[in-house]
Amino acid sequence: MKAMSCKLLVIGAGPGGYVCATRSGQRGIDTVIVEAKKPGGTCLNVGCIPSKALIHAADEYHKVARFAAGDSPLGIGASEPRIDLARTMQWKDEIVGRLNGGVAGLLKNASVKVVEGWARFRDGKTVEVETETGLQTIHAEQVVIATGSRPVELPALPFGGRVISSTEALALRQVPSRLVVVGAGYIGLELGTAFAKLGAHVTVVEALPRILPQYDAALTRPVEVRLRQLGVEVLTGAKATGLTPAGDALAVETGDGQHKALAADHILVAVGRAPLTAGWGLEALDLDRDGPFLRIDARCRTSMRGVYAIGDVTGEPMLAHRASAQGELVARIVAGDDRIWDSACIPAICFTDPEIAVAGLLPEAARATGVEILTGLSPFQANGRALTLGEDAGFIRVVARADNHLVLGIQGVGAGIAELSAGFALALEMGARLEDIAATVHAHPTQSETLMEAARNALGHSQRHHAP
Repeated sequence: MKAMSCKLLVIGAGPGGYVCATRSGQRGIDTVIVEAKKPGGTCLNVGCIPSKALIHAADEYHKVARFAAGDSPLGIGASEPRIDLARTMQWKDEIVGRLNGGVAGLLKNASVKVVEGWARFRDGKTVEVETETGLQTIHAEQVVIATGSRPVELPALPFGGRVISSTEALALRQVPSRLVVVGAGYIGLELGTAFAKLGAHVTVVEALPRILPQYDAALTRPVEVRLRQLGVEVLTGAKATGLTPAGDALAVETGDGQHKALAADHILVAVGRAPLTAGWGLEALDLDRDGPFLRIDARCRTSMRGVYAIGDVTGEPMLAHRASAQGELVARIVAGDDRIWDSACIPAICFTDPEIAVAGLLPEAARATGVEILTGLSPFQANGRALTLGEDAGFIRVVARADNHLVLGIQGVGAGIAELSAGFALALEMGARLEDIAATVHAHPTQSETLMEAARNALGHSQRHHAP
């Protein structure tokens, strides 16, 4: 048995773990990181990056298909479109490979020792790692748990055969003729929309009354309209009960008590993700929990001295950029800095069509705090740049306190809204008031002007006509 020691041990090289390890190494801390698979975690390998590559490819194909059908208001035509999904996936894999190499390079340049294998805790400062060359024991002064999350499996629909998770969906080599998606959250709708644009007949089954329930109806309405335009059938208030006896269809019980069999080449189960806490020996540490998650304080410390936790394993929001920010925080604390988690907001993006971006509080959540609020909304239908792009569905909305006009939240739905989200978050982090946004000169013609108009609308002196 090989043995080694270090000051900081990071378990998991996802967006939280590798950032923490890299920053620690750059500060001269003796750091070791353990990863069972490729560096970059779920986000880079089977999540954020490959899904956005597929979404982009689907958008491009759909544009060509519209041109070929003579459905372009721009007067552009094209020949019959085709899609070689295997080549698309090869392109996606090349992107992932480049980024894998980039993460590995960051760790190497920061003098971080990388141990490939599956780690298991013996105690709060020692792990054993099953590597290709044998068992490796690592003893550390401080440990960071960054094990991430996994797709949730339904008891009635275990993964295998026709039933797939997002991981398998992002590795398909042919566009399915019929795809059934179980779950109308962001993962299910992102992938379902992409495959619908590629030519699949897509049906979405959702147990709750509406899609994307974490957002209000105003934000999701443009997405619902687009799904209908793409021919996606959405069954809300419906429960997936399992496969039919023949195994070639999904059995569904609708809200009115009817039973349907939805034939499918693949059934994508996308009902959420769960923290990856099993198989690491975490039960040996007896850490405090918040439900299935590890409980942490404002410094990402667990209930055991010298043991930190970051990322999906610590709870919602389960987002890569939250994990990275937590990793940066822990690295600074281990290096001796006095820091706590004090971010005003963590922006969230849903890469549907159109996209949804949320930073801070939605109107209902803001009202629930007990303060009187102002809201201002400006539609992209009144924005010149959106009109010239042919993408005028959606709006930007600002939520602020009525007494002092402090901005509490900014949300938007529309094409390319993800690229505006940094401005939303910056306004909240800087403690902006409505007057700050309204008085900031925004470049014209850009979609970002809609944010300025939303703030002016909240103040009651917008310069442009706004639809109700």
